[in-house]
Amino acid sequence: MPLKLRLQRHGKKGKPFYWLVAADSRSKRDGRYLEKLGIYNPNTNPATVKIDIDRAVNWLEKGAQPTDTARTLLSYRGAMFKHHLNGGVKKGALTQEEADKKLTEWLKQKEAKIQAKKDGLSKDDAEAKAKRLAAEKEASEKRLADAAIKEAATEEAATKEASTEEANTQESDTEAATDEEAATELAATEEASAEEAATKEASTEEAITQESDAEAAPDEEVATKEASTEEANTQESDAEAATDEEAAAEQAPAEEAATKEASTEEANTQESDAEAATDEEAATEEGADKKTSKTEEDKKEE
Repeated sequence: MPLKLRLQRHGKKGKPFYWLVAADSRSKRDGRYLEKLGIYNPNTNPATVKIDIDRAVNWLEKGAQPTDTARTLLSYRGAMFKHHLNGGVKKGALTQEEADKKLTEWLKQKEAKIQAKKDGLSKDDAEAKAKRLAAEKEASEKRLADAAIKEAATEEAATKEASTEEANTQESDTEAATDEEAATELAATEEASAEEAATKEASTEEAITQESDAEAAPDEEVATKEASTEEANTQESDAEAATDEEAAAEQAPAEEAATKEASTEEANTQESDAEAATDEEAATEEGADKKTSKTEEDKKEE
């Protein structure tokens, strides 16, 4: 049965790790195997390789053929070197002690190289981290400095604005005080003018009142005279009215008689008018009868 020392894939997508197994070459890659010899994890830096050297050498001596990747891993951990030394021991080229000593020295050197690589990687990581921290610190300091400059500029602008506002306030207060003084003076002037005008007006009104009183006195006398004259006229007119009433009372029977006489004459006039109308109707009928008889006579003659 042909044997292979090969890798069997495990792990999730994108992060695989492998087992080093001894399996039949006719089996599937991830199928049945005879023995697990170690692991290989390429996800770490450096890659993790753990191999049972004695069991791997045993399978190599039995004729198992490693794949290229498996051979590289076996060489990385000294399994191929030990297999080579065991061949020299079998041939008598060296003793087992010498072979073990050489293998031990080789393994020490290999471990030293691996450790140096790990230290170098750690140092590089530390330096990269230090550089990153320094860059972040510098950026933070720069940001703080910019913020301080901006804040200082803002404070300066605020101070200038405050001083400007204070100056404007003082100017406005001064202007307000001046305006208030001017308004006070103007009000005092207007008040004095108003008082003077009121005094003049009062004196003028007093003079006018006195004049009007002086003028009213003759008017009152005239009105009194007129009133007495009117009263006398009224008494005269009342006396005349009484006389007229008496005369009217005396003339009333004569007027009544005249009225009766006028109504009698009017009645007589109406009667005479009625008789005249009756006579006219009779004359008209007589004329019509004559005309009718004449017309009949004319017809007979014809």
